[in-house]
Amino acid sequence: MSKGDVHTLPHKGGWANKIEGSRRVANTAVKKTESQAKGREMAINRKVEHLIHNKDGTIGQRTATAMICAGARAR
Repeated sequence: MSKGDVHTLPHKGGWANKIEGSRRVANTAVKKTESQAKGREMAINRKVEHLIHNKDGTIGQRTATAMICAGARAR
């Protein structure tokens, strides 16, 4: 895991995206899917990994930017 990776995680009854190494969350959303979409975009722009946490805080999915960018071009 490199510093600067984007984490989508549960936050105060909703969901948030946090940049690894930062004290504060970057943005929040009510629904996980909304937060995931924002986190995905952030990871692509920053060229870092996107880690999506489950409701219990464990990492449920991780996606490398190279895989994300390749998927976006394939569409």
